[in-house]
Amino acid sequence: MVEVAAAAGISVETLRKIERGRVPTPAFFTVAALCEAVGLSLDGLSRALEPQRLSA
Repeated sequence: MVEVAAAAGISVETLRKIERGRVPTPAFFTVAALCEAVGLSLDGLSRALEPQRLSA
C-alpha cells in the first residue's frame, strides 16, 4: 500500500479512504495516478468496471 500510494503521489491515508469508500468519488487525476502506479490503463479500468455498470 505504501509503495502504491508513493508511486501515485498520494498519501497512504488517502488511499485507505478510497479503498474503504470514505472518498466515494476520487478526483480523475487521482484515479489516473493510481492506475499508472499499478500498471492498469484507464481503458482497462473501464472494462473491469463494465459488469458493475450493467448490473446497476
